[in-house]
Amino acid sequence: MSKIIIETHHLARRYEMGSEVIHALKDISITIRKGEYVAFMGPSGSGKSTLMNIIGCLDTPNEGTYILNGTEVSDMSDNELAEIRNKEIGFVFQTFNLLPRSTALENVALPLIYAGVGKKERIERAMEALKNVGLENRAKHRPNELSGGQRQRVAIARALVNNPSIILADEPTGNLDTKTSQEIMALFDALHQKGNTIIMVTHEEDIARHAHRIIRLRDGLIETDEANKQFSSQLI
Repeated sequence: MSKIIIETHHLARRYEMGSEVIHALKDISITIRKGEYVAFMGPSGSGKSTLMNIIGCLDTPNEGTYILNGTEVSDMSDNELAEIRNKEIGFVFQTFNLLPRSTALENVALPLIYAGVGKKERIERAMEALKNVGLENRAKHRPNELSGGQRQRVAIARALVNNPSIILADEPTGNLDTKTSQEIMALFDALHQKGNTIIMVTHEEDIARHAHRIIRLRDGLIETDEANKQFSSQLI
C-alpha cells in the first residue's frame, strides 16, 4: 500500500469577525496516500477552501494536527511554511496567477528561483515542464498572447516544475469554457496516471467525477468520504 502523504487529526479553524466567531472547520480528520486523486466538494461556506488553504500551508489550524509527507506543519512559522510550500506543493489556481510581463518559460521557472536553482537548470526544467503540458512551442509568449486554456497549462507546468509531493488545484476550470475545461481535466487525468497526487477543490459535479475519491464537506465537517464508483473497481 502506498505511503500516507497527508494526515490531519481533528483540525479546527475559527475566524473572528468583530464580535462574531466563524467556525470554518470544526473537526476534520483525513488521510490521503501518495498517488491518490481526491476532490473536495461542498456548498459555499462548507469549509472546503479553508481545508485546502491548511493543506497547502497557506493557513494554520487553531486546533488539531497536520502532518505533510512525514513532517508536522501545524505549528510552523510563516517562513517555515513558505519553505515547505515551495518544496512539497504545486498550486493551480482558478485565476492562473501568472506574471503578465513574463514569458511562459519565466513564469514556469519562478518556483525554481525561490528554490535557489541555477539559471541553466531552471531553463531546462521549465522547458521540460512546458513540454509535459504540450506548450514547449509557446515558451516565449506572454500570458496575453495565450488562450485561457494555454494559460492554465502554463500554471500547471509551474505547479509541476519542482516535482512536488502534491498538486493542489483550486477550481482549476472555473474561468474556462466547457471544451477547454475538458481538455484541462484530461491533462489532470494524464498527470494522475503518471503517479502524481492531486487534490482539487470544485463545486462542479462533472469536474469532481474525474477524481477517484470525493470528500464532501458541510458546515465545517466531513459529510461523506467515498470512492468514486466509476473507479472503485480499480481501487480494490
